[in-house]
Amino acid sequence: MVRGYDVLKHTNHAKGALVRQVIIIGSGPAGYTAAIYAARANLNPLVVASSVEAGGELMNTTDVENFPGFPEGIQGPDLMTKMQEQAERFGAEVLYDDVVDLDVAGPVKKITLGSGGTHEADSIVFATGSAPRKIGIDGEARLSGRGVSYCATCDGFFFREKVIAVVGGGDSAMEEATFLTKFASKVYIIHRRDELRASKIMQDRAFKNDKIEFVWNSAVVDIIGDDAVTGVVLESTVDGTRSELALDGVFVAIGNDPRTHLVHGKLDLTPEGTVWVDGRSSRTSLPGVFAAGDVIDPTYRQAVTAAGSGTVAALDVEHYLAALGEAGAPAPDVAEIDGLPGADEARAETAKVNAA
Repeated sequence: MVRGYDVLKHTNHAKGALVRQVIIIGSGPAGYTAAIYAARANLNPLVVASSVEAGGELMNTTDVENFPGFPEGIQGPDLMTKMQEQAERFGAEVLYDDVVDLDVAGPVKKITLGSGGTHEADSIVFATGSAPRKIGIDGEARLSGRGVSYCATCDGFFFREKVIAVVGGGDSAMEEATFLTKFASKVYIIHRRDELRASKIMQDRAFKNDKIEFVWNSAVVDIIGDDAVTGVVLESTVDGTRSELALDGVFVAIGNDPRTHLVHGKLDLTPEGTVWVDGRSSRTSLPGVFAAGDVIDPTYRQAVTAAGSGTVAALDVEHYLAALGEAGAPAPDVAEIDGLPGADEARAETAKVNAA
């Protein structure tokens, strides 16, 4: 018996369009791991990887030391390249474009791309990850790209022998600050509290670095400069007093927000703003739509947990498509499946349907 997902595509007879089995939106650890598993299940997934942010947040990371299998560590971009190559090895198709609209209400899901193209599928894996959180203060947006940055690995080179600051107190802030000492003459770490949220090992590295100085119990309330950053205004979180700190650049590392703008009003969200999923599954509030990675995780947000989440999503998709087949998926069109895995069985099954 032919399973519902043994054939790559079927036809949306109402529109004459080819319908894929699964489209994966996002190309971070969750998206590519889902693609690996889906491709190995012969689902021939389409991965929409983004036109400018392919690879996700790890593309902006230097040493990744806690991803299993790399005892010496691995550069973030190298890890994502390997994941993409592994997915493509099993048949995943990667498309460098951006999804600008989703229609997920019906049984056939439709995505619209920034280039104007559209694709349809029986299922969607939403793995869009998260975006750097903004401080939300005067000067931040105006001076973005002119001294305000959210990516040390992208922009650190431009601050050779400059005095800069990193805003934040977690692992990302410590990593950014430590990396920036390769270029800057001095790096301030500005934190709202008198203790860090970062892991012990990341704290120790920062504390031991002679180029790093901590500014405790301080919030950045304004970024100063006309055409470029010249400093920040700090406000004490203890007594409210304000002071200025002269700087050539500000790197913001205060966390990330899930990229959910495409599904607002379409999928249920949690109080934390992430996509709601059913328990430990990847099932969202709509049948056939699955979510994985940082977009569903407000707590752990690690590359390895995102990868595990992508695994769950691919397996959930496989089970969902199998159930569609058992319920009576559209009969395959022989002309469309010739040469594909399961084509002979599908042709025989089609002949039985036509004979009946």
